[in-house]
Amino acid sequence: MKRRFLWVLLVCVAAGLAASCADSGESPKPQAYLRIDLPPHSYSVCDTVALPFTFEISNLAAIEWKKNAPGERWFTITYPKYKGYVFMTYKRLRGVQELRAQVDTSYKFVEGHFSFSSGIDENRFVDRPHRVSGTTYHLKGQNVASTYQFWVTDSNSHFVRGALYIDCTPNNDSLAPVLDYIQSDIDHLIETIRWKE
Repeated sequence: MKRRFLWVLLVCVAAGLAASCADSGESPKPQAYLRIDLPPHSYSVCDTVALPFTFEISNLAAIEWKKNAPGERWFTITYPKYKGYVFMTYKRLRGVQELRAQVDTSYKFVEGHFSFSSGIDENRFVDRPHRVSGTTYHLKGQNVASTYQFWVTDSNSHFVRGALYIDCTPNNDSLAPVLDYIQSDIDHLIETIRWKE
């Protein structure tokens, strides 16, 4: 009787285990990213005595002033809600040689990301009436730390350089909406630069 009871119990447990391991037809959900809702773009003019130019800045952003030196200014345009940072440098030029050196330096900064990039879109920008010209670099790839960099100049006295970073582990597929949003703001900033002299 005891053997029969143990045998029935063992068969029931085995049947229960088999039923629990059977394919239920369900599969795990695919990996997904959080939805990021971004507001419409809106801008304000940034006109400060600290810089010899004006530009329009996103109303979501703020400026953090860094170091100043004769003929140079460092500042960061921050997007606190999205942990985005556009590191900006302004340098006063003293001739064509210095312009070439600044362009070469800017390209070296971009070049530092090539090993993580799967491609690069380089675009020239020219606004002759306002004496603004430059180049933007859109670096593609999942693990690129800085996906957007640029420089602009009047080809004579002023040189501005910027680089976009997001303060988190690079995963540019999931960050795409924020990156696109801030890159659009940077394009607007470039288009609205006006030299004061």
